[in-house]
Amino acid sequence: MGNLLNISSSPHVRDKSSTQSIMWCVILCLLPATVFGIYNFGIKAIILIIACMVTCVLTEFIWQKAMKLPITVTDGSAALTGLLLALNLSSTFPVWMAVIGSVFAIIVVKQLFGGLGQNFMNPALGARCFLMVSFAGKMTSFTYDGITGPTPLAIIKNGDKAMGVADILASGDGQTQAATSVLNMFLGNTAGTIGETSALAILIGGIALIALKVISWKIPVCYLGTFAVFALIFGGRSFDITYLAAELCGGGIMLGAFFMATDYVTSPITPRGQIFFGVLLGVLTGIFRIFGASAEGVSYAIIICNLLVPLIEKVTIPVPFGKEGIKDGK
Repeated sequence: MGNLLNISSSPHVRDKSSTQSIMWCVILCLLPATVFGIYNFGIKAIILIIACMVTCVLTEFIWQKAMKLPITVTDGSAALTGLLLALNLSSTFPVWMAVIGSVFAIIVVKQLFGGLGQNFMNPALGARCFLMVSFAGKMTSFTYDGITGPTPLAIIKNGDKAMGVADILASGDGQTQAATSVLNMFLGNTAGTIGETSALAILIGGIALIALKVISWKIPVCYLGTFAVFALIFGGRSFDITYLAAELCGGGIMLGAFFMATDYVTSPITPRGQIFFGVLLGVLTGIFRIFGASAEGVSYAIIICNLLVPLIEKVTIPVPFGKEGIKDGK
């Protein structure tokens, strides 16, 4: 009996990677952004990160125990959800609100739909949008160096569109110039959420994910590239490269492109689908940022595209070898 073979249907994938190894690899690649966020915002950032991660893990454990389901908290997915949620919050965000968001992410977005592999949207982003609707004032309050003020993207969006970003920097006061300096935005010395301020730290982790083949380059490159083209054409600032750099370094676009849009469960698995997914993300983010009331829009763009993934995969599925393509709808 010990020599029996296990037979299963195709496709047969041979890979040493496991869910656990992938999740913890993503967490490790988030460390540069996490460490910089702690350096930038101090003890409040640490408390918020710990609160979100512990709440997510405990919520998943208690739910699975209560529902008599297999306990899977060691796979790292709940811990990753908590970390991503915390990195999408301001360091001054109340801990009790973050706990509510963490519970929502695990139970409502993840477990009620069958757990890992069955959720229809990224749990961390679903919780972020839930918190945005429930506690909008707290979600849009940012503090840097003890001063509460707008994020660089908000400063740029509210600036005179007839002026270039460089002119806005030159005409503003010292605080505004520091807040909207593209170099500061790239390095992370600005106001914002815990994990989104340093484009450099996010790029280090994102490139590591691609190099380790945990994610494909298609979604982040197509996302950022499409958004860049959209911003240059419709941004209303001609072809101001400084403006483009500020848009790419500001807000959650870098964090979203590398760490949330590439979520295995809520992104397409077909190669053409991933390209289309990235392009659609870039267009939607551009529409929300440039034509919308808010300076941001990454979270809503990713969630909308998450909902469209089944349709994207349906129209981009490769034709089986030896079969002709569909003609005339038949």
